[in-house]
Amino acid sequence: CNVALQLGHSVLPDYEVPAGETTATYLAALSRQGLDEKLADRELSREQREVYDERLQVELDVITSMDFPGYFLIVADFIRWAKENGVPVGPGRGSGAGSLVAWVVGITNLDPLQFDLLFERFLNPERVSMPDFDIDFCMDGRDRVIEYVAERYGRDKVSQIITYGTMGAKAVIRDVGRVMGHPYGFADRIARLIPGTPGMTLKQAFEDEPELGELYERDDDVRGVIDMARQLEGLARNAGTHAGGVVIAPSPLTDFAPLYQPDGETGAVTQFDMKDVEQVGLVKFDFLGLRTLTIIDWALDIANAHRAEQGKEPIDIDAIPMDDPATFGLLQSSKTHAVFQLESPGMRDLIKRLRPDCFDDIVALVALFRPGPLQSGMVDTFIERKHSNDESKIDYMHPSLQPVLKGTYGVILYQEQVMQAAQILAGYSLGQADLLRRAMGKKIAAEMAEQRDIFVSGAVANGVDKKLAIHIFGLMEKFAEYGFNKSHSAAYALLAYQTAWLKAHYPEAFLAAVLTADMEYTDKLALHHRECRAMGIDLLSPDVNASGPTFTVAGKGAIRYGLGALKGLGRGAAEAIVAEREANGNYADLYEFCCRIDTQKVNKRSFEALVKSGALDQFGVNRPSLMKNLPLAIGRAEQFARDRATGQGSLFGEEAPPEPPPKQSVVM
Repeated sequence: CNVALQLGHSVLPDYEVPAGETTATYLAALSRQGLDEKLADRELSREQREVYDERLQVELDVITSMDFPGYFLIVADFIRWAKENGVPVGPGRGSGAGSLVAWVVGITNLDPLQFDLLFERFLNPERVSMPDFDIDFCMDGRDRVIEYVAERYGRDKVSQIITYGTMGAKAVIRDVGRVMGHPYGFADRIARLIPGTPGMTLKQAFEDEPELGELYERDDDVRGVIDMARQLEGLARNAGTHAGGVVIAPSPLTDFAPLYQPDGETGAVTQFDMKDVEQVGLVKFDFLGLRTLTIIDWALDIANAHRAEQGKEPIDIDAIPMDDPATFGLLQSSKTHAVFQLESPGMRDLIKRLRPDCFDDIVALVALFRPGPLQSGMVDTFIERKHSNDESKIDYMHPSLQPVLKGTYGVILYQEQVMQAAQILAGYSLGQADLLRRAMGKKIAAEMAEQRDIFVSGAVANGVDKKLAIHIFGLMEKFAEYGFNKSHSAAYALLAYQTAWLKAHYPEAFLAAVLTADMEYTDKLALHHRECRAMGIDLLSPDVNASGPTFTVAGKGAIRYGLGALKGLGRGAAEAIVAEREANGNYADLYEFCCRIDTQKVNKRSFEALVKSGALDQFGVNRPSLMKNLPLAIGRAEQFARDRATGQGSLFGEEAPPEPPPKQSVVM
């Protein structure tokens, strides 16, 4: 075997473009067409339109010069397929939402100019690195999109990426103790002395915990375990699959990496992990599953079905008004249970204080609710200035920074604001400003000293007082520690707003979708039930003649419990019960119900779960009576199934109906 790997050079699969086109010209054509379509309904002046055209050309020039048109086309293609095939896609994630090209070709769903997002935060011409779109898909449809990519580019060229679990300090002690034949309690006693701090090593544990060193010195068995553990610590222990990473190669993957097939899986994964696949030139695409997209999709299905019955047009969630009073009323009342990104108790407290009244406030909430801003006093300053009627209390540091900082009341909240401040005050290009932002984040003293000199010199050349320039740089450096990526914040704020809008206008549909998404988690169902009560929505008991497999809306102010959420029943059994009812009508009584249900799919334990939950209440005097009669009913059903299987029907071959049920036993 002779393999030569070329390191440090990225390769992409060939993207087929129309005859006479290159990937660069085709991306440009799609982008200009997409921009025309996006702006068709807007009344823009010539000057406003020119801003979009100029930004588009700048981005296309950078993308082409860095040889990335193919990357954009590949991502746009599988997102287009997902949308055309009913797989919900997120509006964007990370810095990619700052690209105008990404918006106009359908990769993202945010106008970056409208929200003042920067392309250079995503793709910097002065720091060549691969672009990285993280794409959120509906949990139920993500695998279908990966399957499409495998079909389109070839299964031998597409795979997911391996991950390696390594032996941590505590785990390696327990593993070595077990292999060396020591009782569990022996190894556990050593492991318990190792602090649980993330990233803890055995070396650090000896420094932090004196008792560990004492035990090592006086006990030969302990010393033997620890000495062996030191040799194994950090080695790979098990293999897994990366949550979202997929690589697409221009030729068979075996030209670039060895492959590994996990137990029980049909597809292979690369044996190189995420960092190594990039070193050998493979480009990683992130296909992430987001539960919120699934909830939005289900809620829209429920709401639109009801609207169709009323002869109304379906809801287009991407076209809802962004200044809806009912939505902001719900937010200001802090009724944000199950609202994406805004549901935690701490976030609800912050919402009460901030009282958001515009979309920019939601963007800010996503960025503010992090340990840095909360602990630094930034949040208090932001809220105080928002609710102050005295404009003079807002310090913009320099008059030229007011347009950049006005939306955040003089607080540098976003990384993009650091970049814009450097551009305006010190004459940085946005590419250079991105390097400054990265330097501030890394806190490398020598690099920061160099950047400080560049910033101050540039600011002085632009007429800024030197002392003020030094002061502003210091403030920027401080705020940069907590600055958040505005592109990511805006994209996730959009999902937060959409879920809040659905909850405000279609609470039954929204909460039915939320309940369905958490059917397997009893503790979460209890919290959602409490929220239903708080919103005046009745959660009706399960009923084999009314419930679906999932939670359903049962009219204004009511949700019907889903059979699939019953403990001991399961989704397959629930679907079988509903399918039989929809095919042949409602169930008449306990005996008929048992006879009509396939006992291969619904077993004795499942029948008992139905009785205990109240789903069969209409068939008996009370639940104890139903439970007492259940064995006889199941026995008759099984006999009926055997007779049917052996053809013991009527004289003419017709299926004989079950005999009328005997009088039920009643338990009082």
